[in-house]
Amino acid sequence: MNLRSEIAKASLFSGLPTDQLEGLAQICLNQKLEKGQLLFSEGGSAKGFYLVVGGKIKIYKLSFEGKEQILHIFGMGEICGEVPVFAGGNYPANAEAIEPTEVLFFPRSAFVDLIHKEPAIALNMLAILSQRLRRFTHLIEDLSLKEVPGRLAAYLIFLGERSGEPETLELDITKSQLASLLGTIPETLSRILAKMAQQGIIAVEGRKITLLDRNALEVLAAGGKGI
Repeated sequence: MNLRSEIAKASLFSGLPTDQLEGLAQICLNQKLEKGQLLFSEGGSAKGFYLVVGGKIKIYKLSFEGKEQILHIFGMGEICGEVPVFAGGNYPANAEAIEPTEVLFFPRSAFVDLIHKEPAIALNMLAILSQRLRRFTHLIEDLSLKEVPGRLAAYLIFLGERSGEPETLELDITKSQLASLLGTIPETLSRILAKMAQQGIIAVEGRKITLLDRNALEVLAAGGKGI
């Protein structure tokens, strides 16, 4: 693996010059995970953060009853576990590979030493943290204020925009995982997808979803009636 090129793909390190990328490559450690293997646990000492270079990592919390709530799923080129890097402390949630996954681990102490020498890296990181904060703010709003159809509509719009193909998208996680991400159960999710399809809002073929009526989706995402 060319560590420098893999690091350069991460939005956190986008635009950094070669010498800074090389400095990052020198401090990171490669780690491979099997499906279902924990990367870190909630409350565990945060000794560094991770860059996903292959596979997917789900970030989740468990209720006292053992119910899982997925907060986010990170794929190739995305960073996870970075929040405690500056503040120190413990990881605020659990992280688990949902398929065979490869990550690069950046030890906190070595990374902090590096950004003292290269402040531009810290500026990139602050921008990513700001985006992450906005994302979790929207998640909290969706889970507390919107019904499940609205959450699903907002997520489908988000997926389309992220993929660059706003009318056609493909789910890269299972429907069970998507249900957990949206704070519902698979049966409810399947029922809502079927109803959206019946109403001509979307078309579903396996994991492929075509957005047929974007206006209706936007109404649902905004908390309006329709399903």
